[in-house]
Amino acid sequence: MMKKPELLLPAGTPEALKTAILYGADAVYAGVPSLSLRAKTAFDEGTLADAIKETHGLGKKIYLTLNLFSKNDDVEKLDDFAALIDRLAPDGLIVSDPGVFMFMREKVPHIPLHVSTQANVGSWLTVKFWRDLGAKVCVLSRETSFAETKEIKRLCPDVKIEMFVHGAMCMSYSGRCLLSAFMAGRSANRGKCAHACRWNYKLYLQESERPDEFLPIEEDARGSYILNSRDLCLMPKLNEILAAGIDLLKIEGRNKTPYYVAQTARAYRQAIDDWFENPEAWHYEKYQAELDTLQNRGYTSGFFDGVNTPEMQNYDSTQSTGAWRNAGVIRKWRDDAAEVVIYQKITAGDVLTFLPPKSFAPVDVKIERVIDGFTEREVPALAPGKAGQFILIPKSFFKNVTLDAFPELTVARMPCGLVG
Repeated sequence: MMKKPELLLPAGTPEALKTAILYGADAVYAGVPSLSLRAKTAFDEGTLADAIKETHGLGKKIYLTLNLFSKNDDVEKLDDFAALIDRLAPDGLIVSDPGVFMFMREKVPHIPLHVSTQANVGSWLTVKFWRDLGAKVCVLSRETSFAETKEIKRLCPDVKIEMFVHGAMCMSYSGRCLLSAFMAGRSANRGKCAHACRWNYKLYLQESERPDEFLPIEEDARGSYILNSRDLCLMPKLNEILAAGIDLLKIEGRNKTPYYVAQTARAYRQAIDDWFENPEAWHYEKYQAELDTLQNRGYTSGFFDGVNTPEMQNYDSTQSTGAWRNAGVIRKWRDDAAEVVIYQKITAGDVLTFLPPKSFAPVDVKIERVIDGFTEREVPALAPGKAGQFILIPKSFFKNVTLDAFPELTVARMPCGLVG
Protein backbone atom coordinates (compact mmCIF):
# COMPACT_ATOMS: atom_id res chain seq x y z
CA MET A 1 0.00 0.00 0.00
CA MET A 2 1.35 3.43 -0.94
CA LYS A 3 2.42 5.52 2.05
CA LYS A 4 1.23 9.09 2.48
CA PRO A 5 3.93 11.73 2.08
CA GLU A 6 5.04 13.70 5.07
CA LEU A 7 3.52 17.20 4.99
CA LEU A 8 6.17 19.63 6.19
CA LEU A 9 5.22 23.14 7.37
CA PRO A 10 7.34 26.15 8.38
CA ALA A 11 7.56 27.17 12.03
CA GLY A 12 9.05 30.64 12.31
CA THR A 13 7.52 31.18 15.75
CA PRO A 14 6.26 28.94 18.58
CA GLU A 15 2.70 29.98 17.67
CA ALA A 16 3.23 29.04 14.02
CA LEU A 17 4.61 25.67 15.10
CA LYS A 18 1.55 24.91 17.23
CA THR A 19 -0.75 26.15 14.47
CA ALA A 20 0.92 23.96 11.83
CA ILE A 21 0.43 20.85 13.91
CA LEU A 22 -3.13 21.79 14.82
CA TYR A 23 -4.01 22.13 11.13
CA GLY A 24 -2.51 18.85 10.00
CA ALA A 25 1.26 19.07 9.53
CA ASP A 26 3.13 15.80 9.96
CA ALA A 27 6.33 17.70 10.68
CA VAL A 28 7.64 21.25 11.05
CA TYR A 29 10.99 22.88 10.41
CA ALA A 30 12.51 25.66 12.49
CA GLY A 31 15.89 27.27 13.05
CA VAL A 32 18.01 29.48 15.26
CA PRO A 33 18.94 32.97 14.00
CA SER A 34 22.68 32.67 13.72
CA LEU A 35 22.84 29.29 12.03
CA SER A 36 19.98 29.16 9.51
CA LEU A 37 18.71 31.16 6.55
CA ARG A 38 16.03 33.03 8.50
CA ALA A 39 17.69 35.73 10.60
CA LYS A 40 14.34 36.84 12.05
CA THR A 41 13.22 33.48 13.42
CA ALA A 42 11.71 33.76 16.89
CA PHE A 43 13.45 30.64 18.15
CA ASP A 44 16.62 30.68 20.16
CA GLU A 45 18.45 27.88 21.87
CA GLY A 46 16.34 28.30 24.98
CA THR A 47 12.99 27.87 23.24
CA LEU A 48 14.01 25.01 20.97
CA ALA A 49 13.82 22.54 23.86
CA ASP A 50 10.18 23.41 24.54
CA ALA A 51 9.35 23.26 20.82
CA ILE A 52 10.89 19.83 20.35
CA LYS A 53 9.34 18.43 23.52
CA GLU A 54 5.88 19.71 22.59
CA THR A 55 6.13 18.49 18.99
CA HIS A 56 7.21 15.01 20.05
CA GLY A 57 4.46 14.97 22.67
CA LEU A 58 1.93 15.38 19.86
CA GLY A 59 3.47 12.53 17.88
CA LYS A 60 4.92 14.83 15.21
CA LYS A 61 8.43 15.51 13.92
CA ILE A 62 10.57 18.62 14.02
CA TYR A 63 13.62 19.34 11.89
CA LEU A 64 16.11 22.11 12.63
CA THR A 65 17.64 24.17 9.84
CA LEU A 66 21.40 24.51 9.82
CA ASN A 67 21.47 25.56 6.19
CA LEU A 68 23.74 28.59 6.20
CA PHE A 69 26.88 28.88 4.09
CA SER A 70 29.45 28.90 6.84
CA LYS A 71 32.22 31.38 7.51
CA ASN A 72 35.05 30.92 9.97
CA ASP A 73 33.11 32.67 12.73
CA ASP A 74 30.22 30.23 12.24
CA VAL A 75 32.48 27.23 12.60
CA GLU A 76 33.41 28.37 16.08
CA LYS A 77 29.74 28.02 17.11
CA LEU A 78 29.26 24.50 15.80
CA ASP A 79 30.70 22.63 18.78
CA ASP A 80 28.22 24.26 21.16
CA PHE A 81 25.39 23.76 18.69
CA ALA A 82 26.25 20.07 18.25
CA ALA A 83 26.18 19.63 22.02
CA LEU A 84 22.76 21.30 22.13
CA ILE A 85 21.46 19.07 19.32
CA ASP A 86 22.72 16.03 21.16
CA ARG A 87 20.67 17.03 24.22
CA LEU A 88 17.52 18.09 22.35
CA ALA A 89 17.38 15.18 19.87
CA PRO A 90 15.37 16.72 16.98
CA ASP A 91 14.24 14.40 14.20
CA GLY A 92 16.81 15.74 11.77
CA LEU A 93 19.07 18.60 10.69
CA ILE A 94 18.64 20.37 7.34
CA VAL A 95 22.14 21.21 6.09
CA SER A 96 23.54 22.76 2.90
CA ASP A 97 27.23 23.37 3.57
CA PRO A 98 29.34 20.21 2.94
CA GLY A 99 31.74 21.14 5.73
CA VAL A 100 28.92 21.61 8.23
CA PHE A 101 27.41 18.32 7.03
CA MET A 102 30.62 16.41 7.73
CA PHE A 103 31.06 18.17 11.10
CA MET A 104 27.56 17.28 12.31
CA ARG A 105 27.84 13.72 10.97
CA GLU A 106 30.88 13.27 13.17
CA LYS A 107 29.57 15.07 16.28
CA VAL A 108 25.95 13.79 16.30
CA PRO A 109 25.93 10.65 14.15
CA HIS A 110 22.59 9.52 15.58
CA ILE A 111 20.75 12.61 14.20
CA PRO A 112 19.51 12.14 10.60
CA LEU A 113 20.91 14.68 8.14
CA HIS A 114 18.81 16.24 5.39
CA VAL A 115 20.41 18.03 2.43
CA SER A 116 18.87 21.48 1.96
CA THR A 117 17.58 22.86 -1.33
CA GLN A 118 20.42 25.38 -0.96
CA ALA A 119 22.82 22.57 -1.88
CA ASN A 120 21.37 22.58 -5.42
CA VAL A 121 20.48 18.91 -5.63
CA GLY A 122 19.07 18.41 -9.12
CA SER A 123 20.21 14.99 -10.37
CA TRP A 124 20.28 11.38 -9.27
CA LEU A 125 24.07 11.49 -9.33
CA THR A 126 24.11 14.28 -6.74
CA VAL A 127 21.57 12.45 -4.59
CA LYS A 128 23.80 9.36 -4.62
CA PHE A 129 26.79 11.54 -3.68
CA TRP A 130 24.98 12.81 -0.59
CA ARG A 131 23.61 9.35 0.20
CA ASP A 132 27.14 7.97 0.29
CA LEU A 133 28.03 10.71 2.77
CA GLY A 134 25.17 9.66 5.03
CA ALA A 135 22.21 11.83 3.98
CA LYS A 136 18.78 10.39 4.73
CA VAL A 137 16.73 13.03 2.87
CA CYS A 138 17.53 15.22 -0.13
CA VAL A 139 15.48 18.37 -0.74
CA LEU A 140 15.51 18.87 -4.50
CA SER A 141 16.21 22.29 -5.98
CA ARG A 142 13.15 24.15 -7.21
CA GLU A 143 14.61 24.10 -10.73
CA THR A 144 14.21 20.32 -10.91
CA SER A 145 11.40 19.29 -13.25
CA PHE A 146 8.86 16.71 -12.18
CA ALA A 147 10.08 14.28 -14.84
CA GLU A 148 13.57 14.57 -13.35
CA THR A 149 12.17 14.19 -9.84
CA LYS A 150 10.47 10.91 -10.75
CA GLU A 151 13.66 9.61 -12.31
CA ILE A 152 15.63 10.55 -9.21
CA LYS A 153 13.06 8.77 -7.04
CA ARG A 154 13.30 5.64 -9.22
CA LEU A 155 17.10 5.56 -9.29
CA CYS A 156 17.61 6.45 -5.62
CA PRO A 157 15.07 4.34 -3.69
CA ASP A 158 17.22 4.31 -0.55
CA VAL A 159 17.06 8.10 -0.05
CA LYS A 160 13.92 10.01 0.85
CA ILE A 161 13.08 12.73 -1.69
CA GLU A 162 11.58 16.04 -0.63
CA MET A 163 10.16 18.73 -2.90
CA PHE A 164 8.60 22.17 -2.46
CA VAL A 165 4.92 22.40 -3.35
CA HIS A 166 4.02 25.91 -2.17
CA GLY A 167 5.57 29.27 -1.31
CA ALA A 168 7.72 32.14 -2.48
CA MET A 169 10.26 31.64 -5.27
CA CYS A 170 13.74 33.20 -5.33
CA MET A 171 15.16 34.71 -8.53
CA SER A 172 18.43 32.83 -8.14
CA TYR A 173 19.57 29.24 -8.31
CA SER A 174 17.70 27.55 -5.44
CA GLY A 175 18.06 30.63 -3.30
CA ARG A 176 21.80 31.18 -3.81
CA CYS A 177 21.33 34.88 -4.34
CA LEU A 178 23.99 37.61 -4.58
CA LEU A 179 21.65 40.46 -5.54
CA SER A 180 20.53 41.35 -2.00
CA ALA A 181 24.11 41.56 -0.71
CA PHE A 182 25.20 43.62 -3.72
CA MET A 183 22.27 46.05 -3.67
CA ALA A 184 21.56 46.37 0.04
CA GLY A 185 24.52 44.90 1.91
CA ARG A 186 22.26 42.16 3.31
CA SER A 187 23.19 38.60 2.39
CA ALA A 188 20.26 36.36 1.49
CA ASN A 189 22.60 33.44 2.09
CA ARG A 190 22.85 34.45 5.73
CA GLY A 191 19.17 35.04 6.46
CA LYS A 192 18.95 38.78 5.72
CA CYS A 193 17.30 38.93 2.30
CA ALA A 194 16.18 42.45 1.29
CA HIS A 195 14.02 41.07 -1.58
CA ALA A 196 15.95 43.17 -4.08
CA CYS A 197 14.56 40.98 -6.86
CA ARG A 198 11.13 42.51 -6.21
CA TRP A 199 12.14 46.17 -6.37
CA ASN A 200 10.80 48.43 -9.10
CA TYR A 201 13.63 48.92 -11.61
CA LYS A 202 14.12 51.37 -14.47
CA LEU A 203 16.21 49.83 -17.24
CA TYR A 204 18.30 51.65 -19.84
CA LEU A 205 19.95 50.66 -23.11
CA GLN A 206 23.26 52.03 -24.30
CA GLU A 207 23.90 52.22 -28.04
CA SER A 208 27.51 51.81 -29.17
CA GLU A 209 27.29 54.84 -31.48
CA ARG A 210 26.01 57.06 -28.65
CA PRO A 211 27.88 55.88 -25.53
CA ASP A 212 26.91 58.91 -23.44
CA GLU A 213 23.17 58.57 -24.11
CA PHE A 214 21.03 56.11 -22.15
CA LEU A 215 17.69 55.04 -23.59
CA PRO A 216 15.03 53.97 -21.06
CA ILE A 217 13.19 50.68 -21.47
CA GLU A 218 9.54 51.23 -20.62
CA GLU A 219 6.96 48.56 -19.82
CA ASP A 220 4.15 50.65 -18.39
CA ALA A 221 3.51 53.35 -15.82
CA ARG A 222 4.20 50.95 -12.95
CA GLY A 223 7.77 50.22 -14.03
CA SER A 224 9.50 46.92 -14.79
CA TYR A 225 9.42 43.99 -12.41
CA ILE A 226 11.70 41.76 -14.43
CA LEU A 227 12.80 39.61 -11.49
CA ASN A 228 9.51 39.33 -9.60
CA SER A 229 8.51 35.68 -9.45
CA ARG A 230 4.99 34.53 -8.74
CA ASP A 231 4.48 32.21 -5.78
CA LEU A 232 4.85 28.49 -6.30
CA CYS A 233 1.62 26.50 -6.00
CA LEU A 234 1.50 22.86 -7.09
CA MET A 235 -2.00 22.05 -5.87
CA PRO A 236 -3.18 21.50 -9.50
CA LYS A 237 -0.34 18.97 -9.90
CA LEU A 238 -0.71 17.31 -6.49
CA ASN A 239 -2.35 14.15 -7.82
CA GLU A 240 0.68 13.49 -10.04
CA ILE A 241 3.05 14.12 -7.12
CA LEU A 242 1.15 11.77 -4.83
CA ALA A 243 1.00 9.05 -7.47
CA ALA A 244 4.78 9.28 -7.87
CA GLY A 245 5.35 8.48 -4.19
CA ILE A 246 7.41 11.55 -3.27
CA ASP A 247 8.34 11.19 0.40
CA LEU A 248 8.10 14.72 1.81
CA LEU A 249 6.14 17.75 0.59
CA LYS A 250 7.41 21.09 1.87
CA ILE A 251 5.66 24.45 2.18
CA GLU A 252 7.91 27.52 2.26
CA GLY A 253 7.37 30.38 4.69
CA ARG A 254 9.26 30.60 7.99
CA ASN A 255 8.64 34.36 7.96
CA LYS A 256 4.92 33.91 7.31
CA THR A 257 2.10 34.38 9.82
CA PRO A 258 0.35 31.56 11.69
CA TYR A 259 -2.70 32.31 9.51
CA TYR A 260 -0.72 31.48 6.36
CA VAL A 261 0.58 28.32 8.03
CA ALA A 262 -2.93 27.30 9.06
CA GLN A 263 -4.47 27.86 5.65
CA THR A 264 -1.76 26.11 3.64
CA ALA A 265 -1.60 23.18 6.07
CA ARG A 266 -5.38 22.87 6.02
CA ALA A 267 -5.64 22.87 2.22
CA TYR A 268 -2.80 20.43 1.52
CA ARG A 269 -3.72 18.13 4.44
CA GLN A 270 -7.29 17.78 3.20
CA ALA A 271 -6.20 17.40 -0.42
CA ILE A 272 -3.70 14.64 0.43
CA ASP A 273 -6.16 12.74 2.63
CA ASP A 274 -8.95 12.97 0.06
CA TRP A 275 -6.69 11.72 -2.76
CA PHE A 276 -5.63 8.69 -0.75
CA GLU A 277 -9.25 7.95 0.10
CA ASN A 278 -10.49 8.17 -3.50
CA PRO A 279 -7.96 9.21 -6.16
CA GLU A 280 -10.39 8.70 -9.03
CA ALA A 281 -12.83 11.26 -7.64
CA TRP A 282 -10.14 13.79 -6.67
CA HIS A 283 -10.20 17.28 -8.21
CA TYR A 284 -7.96 20.13 -7.11
CA GLU A 285 -10.38 23.04 -7.53
CA LYS A 286 -11.92 23.20 -4.04
CA TYR A 287 -8.51 23.12 -2.35
CA GLN A 288 -7.13 25.68 -4.78
CA ALA A 289 -10.07 27.96 -3.99
CA GLU A 290 -8.97 28.04 -0.36
CA LEU A 291 -5.34 28.76 -1.28
CA ASP A 292 -6.56 31.58 -3.50
CA THR A 293 -7.90 33.35 -0.40
CA LEU A 294 -4.33 33.86 0.81
CA GLN A 295 -2.43 37.01 -0.02
CA ASN A 296 -0.17 36.05 -2.93
CA ARG A 297 1.74 37.43 -5.94
CA GLY A 298 -0.14 35.19 -8.33
CA TYR A 299 0.61 31.49 -8.59
CA THR A 300 2.91 29.52 -10.87
CA SER A 301 3.83 25.86 -11.25
CA GLY A 302 7.48 26.94 -11.48
CA PHE A 303 9.77 24.46 -13.18
CA PHE A 304 7.39 21.52 -12.74
CA ASP A 305 7.09 20.99 -16.50
CA GLY A 306 10.77 21.69 -17.08
CA VAL A 307 10.37 25.01 -18.86
CA ASN A 308 10.67 28.64 -17.80
CA THR A 309 7.61 30.45 -19.14
CA PRO A 310 6.50 34.11 -18.87
CA GLU A 311 3.71 33.06 -16.51
CA MET A 312 6.32 32.53 -13.80
CA GLN A 313 6.81 36.28 -13.45
CA ASN A 314 4.47 38.95 -12.12
CA TYR A 315 4.99 41.99 -14.34
CA ASP A 316 2.32 44.13 -12.67
CA SER A 317 3.22 44.41 -8.99
CA THR A 318 5.58 43.18 -6.29
CA GLN A 319 2.81 43.28 -3.70
CA SER A 320 0.86 40.27 -2.47
CA THR A 321 -2.86 40.69 -2.99
CA GLY A 322 -5.98 38.74 -2.14
CA ALA A 323 -9.66 39.04 -1.34
CA TRP A 324 -9.23 37.99 2.31
CA ARG A 325 -6.99 38.90 5.22
CA ASN A 326 -6.03 37.45 8.55
CA ALA A 327 -8.61 38.75 11.03
CA GLY A 328 -7.84 37.00 14.29
CA VAL A 329 -7.12 33.85 16.26
CA ILE A 330 -8.80 32.22 19.24
CA ARG A 331 -6.44 32.68 22.17
CA LYS A 332 -8.47 30.79 24.77
CA TRP A 333 -12.00 29.92 25.82
CA ARG A 334 -13.72 31.29 28.89
CA ASP A 335 -16.83 29.74 30.35
CA ASP A 336 -19.07 31.98 28.27
CA ALA A 337 -16.92 33.41 25.45
CA ALA A 338 -13.89 33.05 23.23
CA GLU A 339 -10.96 35.42 23.57
CA VAL A 340 -10.01 36.33 19.99
CA VAL A 341 -6.83 38.30 19.32
CA ILE A 342 -7.60 40.67 16.43
CA TYR A 343 -5.36 41.78 13.54
CA GLN A 344 -7.91 44.01 11.79
CA LYS A 345 -10.44 46.61 12.89
CA ILE A 346 -13.64 44.88 13.99
CA THR A 347 -16.96 46.73 13.85
CA ALA A 348 -20.31 45.57 15.22
CA GLY A 349 -22.06 43.64 12.47
CA ASP A 350 -18.85 42.34 10.83
CA VAL A 351 -18.64 38.66 9.97
CA LEU A 352 -15.53 36.67 10.85
CA THR A 353 -14.98 33.43 8.95
CA PHE A 354 -13.38 30.80 11.20
CA LEU A 355 -11.44 27.87 9.76
CA PRO A 356 -11.99 24.77 11.93
CA PRO A 357 -8.84 22.58 11.99
CA LYS A 358 -10.75 19.32 11.53
CA SER A 359 -13.25 20.49 8.92
CA PHE A 360 -12.81 21.93 5.44
CA ALA A 361 -16.04 23.95 5.74
CA PRO A 362 -15.45 27.57 6.91
CA VAL A 363 -17.84 28.88 9.57
CA ASP A 364 -19.18 32.44 9.53
CA VAL A 365 -19.71 34.15 12.88
CA LYS A 366 -21.47 37.50 12.99
CA ILE A 367 -20.05 39.86 15.58
CA GLU A 368 -23.33 41.21 16.91
CA ARG A 369 -21.57 43.26 19.57
CA VAL A 370 -17.89 44.23 19.91
CA ILE A 371 -16.64 43.62 23.45
CA ASP A 372 -13.17 44.88 24.34
CA GLY A 373 -11.34 42.01 25.99
CA PHE A 374 -9.24 44.27 28.23
CA THR A 375 -12.09 46.33 29.64
CA GLU A 376 -14.95 43.87 28.99
CA ARG A 377 -17.03 46.82 27.79
CA GLU A 378 -19.06 47.03 24.62
CA VAL A 379 -17.68 49.44 21.99
CA PRO A 380 -18.82 50.34 18.44
CA ALA A 381 -15.55 49.11 16.94
CA LEU A 382 -12.08 48.03 18.00
CA ALA A 383 -8.74 48.17 16.19
CA PRO A 384 -5.61 46.16 17.04
CA GLY A 385 -3.76 49.10 18.57
CA LYS A 386 -2.43 47.45 21.72
CA ALA A 387 -0.21 44.40 21.62
CA GLY A 388 -2.42 41.36 22.10
CA GLN A 389 -5.63 43.36 21.67
CA PHE A 390 -8.54 40.94 21.80
CA ILE A 391 -12.31 40.86 21.74
CA LEU A 392 -14.72 38.59 23.54
CA ILE A 393 -17.07 36.62 21.30
CA PRO A 394 -19.92 35.10 23.35
CA LYS A 395 -20.58 31.43 22.71
CA SER A 396 -24.08 32.35 21.60
CA PHE A 397 -22.62 34.05 18.49
CA PHE A 398 -21.46 30.63 17.21
CA LYS A 399 -24.71 29.43 15.64
CA ASN A 400 -25.52 25.77 14.89
CA VAL A 401 -21.97 24.52 15.42
CA THR A 402 -20.13 22.42 17.99
CA LEU A 403 -17.73 24.63 19.94
CA ASP A 404 -15.25 21.78 20.26
CA ALA A 405 -14.53 22.35 16.54
CA PHE A 406 -12.84 25.65 17.44
CA PRO A 407 -9.89 24.92 19.76
CA GLU A 408 -7.30 27.46 20.81
CA LEU A 409 -5.29 28.80 17.83
CA THR A 410 -8.21 28.43 15.41
CA VAL A 411 -7.77 31.27 12.88
CA ALA A 412 -10.33 33.60 11.33
CA ARG A 413 -10.37 35.73 8.19
CA MET A 414 -12.48 38.56 6.79
CA PRO A 415 -12.89 40.09 3.32
CA CYS A 416 -10.42 42.83 2.48
CA GLY A 417 -13.29 45.15 1.65
CA LEU A 418 -14.31 45.09 5.29
CA VAL A 419 -10.87 45.69 6.74
CA GLY A 420 -10.32 48.91 8.65
